[in-house]
Amino acid sequence: MSEANSAPERQGLTPRQARRVRIALSATIMIAVGAVLALRLGSTHSVLTMGFYGFALILSGSALVLSKAGRTRVATAVLGAGVALVLAAEWAVASLR
Repeated sequence: MSEANSAPERQGLTPRQARRVRIALSATIMIAVGAVLALRLGSTHSVLTMGFYGFALILSGSALVLSKAGRTRVATAVLGAGVALVLAAEWAVASLR
């Protein structure tokens, strides 16, 4: 057997597939954040709400651009931490009222 045949097969996604998955995830989250922003603005007209969800939209867009540039792990960290931060901040502001 040659050395090429004895090499273990790679498990998981290829880098291109991982980029596509993260781009789709970023776009989906961006659409969801936009929809939630529209619903929240219908029920409450808060500048903080608009700021929080605007920030989430910016982070989703940044993650999308990072994924397209091949920085998929950074994009995932930005997207996950950003959305978690926005949701926590929105919850904290809502609990103060």
